[in-house]
Amino acid sequence: MLFCCVLLSGCIANQGTAKGTLQFTSSPSGSEVYINNQFRGSTPCTIADIEPGNYTLEMRYPGYQSWSADIVVSSGTSNFYAALIPLLSPQPQNITPQITSSPVKVTVRASRDTMIVGNSNSFSGTCAGCDSVELTLYGPGFYAQGVILDQPKTNSIGSWSYTWNPGYSIQSGHYILVANNADKTTSDRVEFSVVGGGIVTIASSSYSAAKGDTLKFSGQCTTGAHNVVLVLYGPERFSSGIELGSISVTADNSWSFKYTLESSMPTGVYTMYVNDIPTTASSTTQFTVGFVS
Repeated sequence: MLFCCVLLSGCIANQGTAKGTLQFTSSPSGSEVYINNQFRGSTPCTIADIEPGNYTLEMRYPGYQSWSADIVVSSGTSNFYAALIPLLSPQPQNITPQITSSPVKVTVRASRDTMIVGNSNSFSGTCAGCDSVELTLYGPGFYAQGVILDQPKTNSIGSWSYTWNPGYSIQSGHYILVANNADKTTSDRVEFSVVGGGIVTIASSSYSAAKGDTLKFSGQCTTGAHNVVLVLYGPERFSSGIELGSISVTADNSWSFKYTLESSMPTGVYTMYVNDIPTTASSTTQFTVGFVS
């Protein structure tokens, strides 16, 4: 009885300082969720107040192969979807196997691995022996529990295609598109990122420096991008801009970079430019090197 109560109660969140929130869905629904080999409920479910760090995620369902992955938990909400594969029934002994048609197999691919808010993303694939496929999208916000986008028909050679054009009403983040055949006996998925709809900022630790000094540049990136790029503009050889490199954005949407001024840098006014990857937002800050009359 106690075991049944645990199953019915959904996922149980640990008390403490809220760090990360994990949302789980699966095919088939009702799969058991284990984190570091501890049962946390059945899909669909949400687990809050998870400390950032590395974890082992596993989903189990009777008659299906277990699905597992190493995950990294950070602040904010993360979505995880698993399509479990049915176990093959053992072949009966001393019975001549019957010749059957090829098993149905669904495939899906995306035209963009990274999509900018406001743009579209095209999906295509195959489903031999299918009249149509069902496309379900999982992601942040409105798509947290999965939304069926469409059921595109297959053509004479079993191919299908669909273009998703959500406009500007979506959140940046990680998305998963799942393609199923009509009776949901087989599926495939593709993952992609949505970037944009936010800002990039930059500030300098000092706005006046001498040659040889080290300046720290830092800021925020809320566009969902994983990296920002810094380009330095200034007098003489810096007039066309010199790219300083790609900087990682942390889980709290911050970034920072230390730059040591070369002894050979010309005296003058410099501009540090930053943009996310891909370029959906940018910002600049200025500082002087040496004396400027």
